[in-house]
Amino acid sequence: MFENLTERLSLTLKQVSGQARLDEDNIKESLREVRMALLEADVALPVVKEFVDAVKVRAVGQEVMKSLSPGQAFVKIVQSELERVMGDVSSGLNLAAQPPAVIMMAGLQGAGKTTTVAKLARWLKESQKKSVLVVSADVYRPAAIKQLETLATEVNATFFPSTTEQKPVDIANAAIAEAKIKFIDVVIVDTAGRLHIDEDMMGEIKQLHAAINPVETLFVVDAMTGQDAANTAKAFNEALPLTGVVLAKSDADSRGGAALSVRSITGKPIKFLGVGEKTEALEPFHPDRIASRILGMGDVLSLIEEAEQKLDKKKAEKLAKKIKKGKKFDLNDFRDQLQQMNNMGGITSMLEKLPGMGNVAQIAQQQVDNKLFVQMEAMINSMTPKERRSPEILNGSRKKRIINGSGTQIQDLNRLIKQHKQMQKMMKKMSKKGGMANMMRGLGGMMPPGGGGMPRM
Repeated sequence: MFENLTERLSLTLKQVSGQARLDEDNIKESLREVRMALLEADVALPVVKEFVDAVKVRAVGQEVMKSLSPGQAFVKIVQSELERVMGDVSSGLNLAAQPPAVIMMAGLQGAGKTTTVAKLARWLKESQKKSVLVVSADVYRPAAIKQLETLATEVNATFFPSTTEQKPVDIANAAIAEAKIKFIDVVIVDTAGRLHIDEDMMGEIKQLHAAINPVETLFVVDAMTGQDAANTAKAFNEALPLTGVVLAKSDADSRGGAALSVRSITGKPIKFLGVGEKTEALEPFHPDRIASRILGMGDVLSLIEEAEQKLDKKKAEKLAKKIKKGKKFDLNDFRDQLQQMNNMGGITSMLEKLPGMGNVAQIAQQQVDNKLFVQMEAMINSMTPKERRSPEILNGSRKKRIINGSGTQIQDLNRLIKQHKQMQKMMKKMSKKGGMANMMRGLGGMMPPGGGGMPRM
């Protein structure tokens, strides 16, 4: 997300940050570039105008003129205004209610609402340690009810069954009653998607909202629709009292117009970003961290939080002890590292959160297909325990059996073996003095292109 905007803004701000003195002329040129970058990112015109005007007022004032490094002061102003446009502070869920706290989800058809229900259930269970019940009040699509049941099983949430013959209000009330009996903390009610905001459907959801009185009413919108996402949320908010917005599919949105427009246009905070297809791909929205990411400064706090939640600490400690003792880094260990990286959203997701690594993340995204990680794991799984411990025994007949078992080609297997050797060398360096520096040099060898690094798509 924000790749195009980050590239444009980083270039503009780099030119101005080195200026020893700022005047109205060079500020004017920089602001013109900022304006164009925001418009190209599909940020709503009123938001762009307000943003540029606010930066201009502060930039030509004493704040910059009296600064020892005016260029850096200008960058800081842009960052703080980005934060203000997106909401200043993170706005979490309000679950301060007599259990169960009810969350109602609404959205247009195809926005990714049902998947977001499952993602939110998982986030509540893993991050907030809440028990969760999910229910579908979508009586128009039997497939939606079945989809939610499947997803609930995947995220280990309680599923409350419903049918298309029932009324949405009856379904929701029955689910809440069940949650009370079972002492469940949170109930998430999925509602029917809409092709547009029509009176009948709005009447139905208003009736449902009045009956269950949710503590949170979240509107799920497709980030790829840009400023239209903000306008849709605004129209919906006029009919129903929303408490926040979830931007789904934000990983597929390289512009970021929705994230920068929603708060200003709707007056409602963005609470979560959907950052992938998997059920763990949901991030709380932090305006300060997103502003930092947009300006190419990274988002280390989010990376640390992800690592704490998603990495298997026991496996990491076990590997560290093994390497320290001088034992060999085998293909079982390599498979574990691939799985850990996948849990963190892949190499691209990790790199874009590191300061100054935005361009590297873009290169990685273009040249590394995450499906290759699945393919690599399949090849390792097709090996015997002995082969995984000692890959040097892999001869022609063994290799043939492995590629047949994993549905791959001989060049795929040879590349895997080469990458494992690189990782093995890297781990060996880590066990010696200056381990981290050696590891970073080793990672350079793992990155595309050339040197037997990650294969191109």
